[in-house]
Amino acid sequence: AKMLDYLIDDIDLVLTMSVTPGFRRQSFIDSQLRKIEAVRKMIDKSGRQIALEVDGGIDVNTAPRAIAAGADVLVAGTATFKGGPAAYAGNISRLRGT
Repeated sequence: AKMLDYLIDDIDLVLTMSVTPGFRRQSFIDSQLRKIEAVRKMIDKSGRQIALEVDGGIDVNTAPRAIAAGADVLVAGTATFKGGPAAYAGNISRLRGT
């Protein structure tokens, strides 16, 4: 997060990984919630419109937690595509909490 101090005026999106990059179907790393909160505070302090995206282990249980921590955008590959095309709409609806 310290690197953002040097970049905050030049970016429009921050991607925070909530798993170890490079390996599929991992569980959400709960300690990343603190990082999401810290990055959200930095973004808010900057006064700029910077999206905070979270990728990794996002499902119906972790999505609301990531949003509560400050995420604007969620990447939910496995949770979206589980069950094939007939299940996509329902999966997305559950992720949205609707």
